[in-house]
Amino acid sequence: NINSRLPIRIYSPKGNQPFPILLFFHGGGFVCGSLDEFDPFCTNIADGPSCIVVSVGYRLAPENKYPAAVEDVTIILEWIGKNASQFNGDVSRIAVAGDSAGANLSAVATFIARENSFPKIIYQVLISPWVDLSSTETDSYKYFGNGLWLSTKSIDWYRRHYFENMEHAKEHFASPLLSENIKDLPPALIITAEFDVLRDEGEAYAARLKDANINVKLSRYDGMLHDFVVLPGLFDKAKEAIAEICTSLRTVFYK
Repeated sequence: NINSRLPIRIYSPKGNQPFPILLFFHGGGFVCGSLDEFDPFCTNIADGPSCIVVSVGYRLAPENKYPAAVEDVTIILEWIGKNASQFNGDVSRIAVAGDSAGANLSAVATFIARENSFPKIIYQVLISPWVDLSSTETDSYKYFGNGLWLSTKSIDWYRRHYFENMEHAKEHFASPLLSENIKDLPPALIITAEFDVLRDEGEAYAARLKDANINVKLSRYDGMLHDFVVLPGLFDKAKEAIAEICTSLRTVFYK
């Protein structure tokens, strides 16, 4: 634990050299999810690109409403910047990754790192990202909002738990897609699923990054549901997506 409120779990590959670091934020709508639940996924990701994964047990709603999770992102970034060498991490090679709500926090981490100038984040992996908490008006909500793993009703439930006041959903630390300043953010891999209510906003975020001249790879996985990537036991395409993530991270970390 960094302090009494922020548990972390560190996954280290074999070897002695300083390794690149992947900061991982789990999904769960800012209400659910845990370090244990995402242990197999983090193990896979540490092994593939040969990096240290730091999985973050940020505070959850409704006990800890927005911006508690964002504050925890700031705390972990500061801690990594000061302490990377203690666990054999290379502070010059830090990437962030997350799924769903965790992808939101990963995107927010890139804003915070940009504004504080340290530590520098060199890459971001956003899996089924929830990047606009202010609206459920996209076509993907219209087509897939009734069921199919993640529904509009469940999104509303998560939002009501996360925010004390829904007006906060328009802030850029809550909805990165709405940020006025997308410039100077790190390159990205954004993974979306065809049958996901969050598909359109994830793809809109990719388009915004591209418009800001940021190198973005957008991969839509046809036939897939929200957050399929963390379920390789159920979906063969999850294995493909994990391989894509590992390849992209290895390329960035060891170029």
